[in-house]
Amino acid sequence: MAGYLMSLDSADSLHLYASHGVYATKMGSPKGIWAGYHEGTFGDYATMRPDDNIYFFIKRKIYGIGKLVALAGDCKFQNFPDACVPQPVDYGSVKSQLLWDEGAFSADQRWLCTFRPDPHFFRAGVDMDDLLASNPTAFKMLRTFWKLTFTKFEDDENQAFRDLLIRQNQEFLDADPKDAEVFPANWQTEHQRIEALFEKHNYSLNLDPLLQTCAEGDRLRHEMAVEAGLLFQLSNRQPATASVFGTYDYLHHQVVASPFKPVDYIDKMDVFGYSYVPGFEPTKSRFLVGEVKKDEGLLQDLEQLMKYVDWVKEEYASGDYSMIRAFLVAYDFEAEAIERLHEVASRRYVIGRRPAVSREWKDLKLVRYRYDSSAKRLVFSVIS
Repeated sequence: MAGYLMSLDSADSLHLYASHGVYATKMGSPKGIWAGYHEGTFGDYATMRPDDNIYFFIKRKIYGIGKLVALAGDCKFQNFPDACVPQPVDYGSVKSQLLWDEGAFSADQRWLCTFRPDPHFFRAGVDMDDLLASNPTAFKMLRTFWKLTFTKFEDDENQAFRDLLIRQNQEFLDADPKDAEVFPANWQTEHQRIEALFEKHNYSLNLDPLLQTCAEGDRLRHEMAVEAGLLFQLSNRQPATASVFGTYDYLHHQVVASPFKPVDYIDKMDVFGYSYVPGFEPTKSRFLVGEVKKDEGLLQDLEQLMKYVDWVKEEYASGDYSMIRAFLVAYDFEAEAIERLHEVASRRYVIGRRPAVSREWKDLKLVRYRYDSSAKRLVFSVIS
């Protein structure tokens, strides 16, 4: 299962969220269009799934463990009806409809997720250095956690989080929720209150306002909006989108794809995901690697994407290119990128030992996107 690490600004916030089983990101107010970081945050929420773990980070320490839980079929929501519309909102006008209310700034806590302790949120946090030292090879996204509200990480990294927190709190695993060693748990009452509001209003995440306000005809002005739209549609397994890209059990974006170095210089994949072998989770069967361009896809973008493919082959796929599906998504493509696709996007490799088998990988597709205002979604088509 995936994990999420949320950065908080105070011990009071840690107590509030951990006790009530609700987390809502604090963001700046939009001004008629979402900024790139808003769109990235929406994309992060879009990929949340029940049973993913959640942790909190404050003053060098990490606290947990929680598990996302579904209310009325989902674990992430708008904080109030039409919260996905990028317009400033007066707190007083939405106060009665808020799922989560921390005061005036909750009008800009547009999205939230719901969770419960798993088994507890322990009061004894673990130091960041101790966590990194506990399993150095497991940590990728944690090493680049810099100036972000929260980050997401895949199964192996999530397990490393769980391992240390559980080891350091073994004596409290069966603690009563009222014990001093764990945060109090009022999540059931809070979740019931939230579910009661579902009967009056629609709080489901809505992709269309994000796309519509960013559109110039059928093109989007922000690459992060294209990423967010793709992630939303893949996470919801929309049939037309799945027919192009496939279906995936884990999805994320801006994922580390180079050896560790100063954060500003680290290469990141626009879209990354993987699928499990059905019935044998967490054994992985295939990987998604995607590069997104809001305008034209160039030959150099193909070459950059192939660097990511090579990285995933080494870091995740045990040298087996056949597990990887790669996509360059753009509004259009330069002629040279189309002409040289099969030359650039090709790898010879050997799998097995006795016997060793030589194979060729060419599973990279050029995918054109369009914003369809009638369907209120992105439409994808393979051109090569």
